[in-house]
Amino acid sequence: MTADPRRSRSARHAQPSAQRAAPAPRKEPITVGRIADAALEVVATEGYDALTIRRVAAVLGTGPSSLYAHIVNKDDIDDLLIGRLYAAIVLPEPDPAAWREQVTGVYTQIRDLYLEYPGVSRAALAMVPTNLETLRVGEGILAILLAGGVEPRTAGWARDALSLYVSAYALEQSLVRQRRRNQDQEWVLGDEELLDRFTALPAERFPQTRRHAAELISGTGHDRFAFALGLLLDNLRPASG
Repeated sequence: MTADPRRSRSARHAQPSAQRAAPAPRKEPITVGRIADAALEVVATEGYDALTIRRVAAVLGTGPSSLYAHIVNKDDIDDLLIGRLYAAIVLPEPDPAAWREQVTGVYTQIRDLYLEYPGVSRAALAMVPTNLETLRVGEGILAILLAGGVEPRTAGWARDALSLYVSAYALEQSLVRQRRRNQDQEWVLGDEELLDRFTALPAERFPQTRRHAAELISGTGHDRFAFALGLLLDNLRPASG
C-alpha cells in the first residue's frame, strides 16, 4: 500500500513527544584561580594596559559583577596576577656561602617572568602583597639575606630596593620594545646612531660624554641588570657580632 505523502510530511515536521531537549551545559564557577588565569591571559595577548575588571570578566564569559564576589577592585587582580607568576619561582635553600648568588638568581627569575609578560611589573609597584605565593617569595629572599648575616632591618630595606629595581628594569625594557614596534617613534635609537650623536656633541659643552661615548652605551640590558644588583648586594654588610 502506498503511504500517504501528506502523512509522511507531517511525521517529518512533528516534534517527537518522548524526546527531551538536552540540558544546557553548566557554566564553570568563577573562582579566584580562574580570575588570575584570565588576567594573565589578557596580559599575555593584549598587554597590561588592557587589563581591566571588565576585560577579565569577558574572558571568563561573565559580567563584572560576578567577579566582585571574589575580588574587591583592580588592585586585587594585580595581587592575584603577581601571585600567579611568583608560583613559578624556585627558591634555593639559603646558603651563607653563596647568598649573593642566590639572591641574584631569584631576582633573575622574577625579571624573566616580568619580561615574558610585558608591562606586568607595573602590577607589583606600590602594592602591599597579600597573595601567599608573593609572600612565599618575599620570605625566601629575606631568609637568604639573613643567612648571609645581613641585619634584619637592612635585609628588609634591601629586599624592597632590589624588588623596586627589578620591577622598574622590566617595565623600562617592555616600554622600549613597545616603542621600537611603533614606526613613529624615531627617537628610539640603536647603539651606532647613539654613538654618532654622542661623539658629535659640542666638545666645549659635553667633553666627558664625547670622550667616553663608547663606554656610556656599552653592555646589554642584562649586563647592566647584573651590575646594578651587584652594586646593591656588595654594599650589604653582615651584622657585627
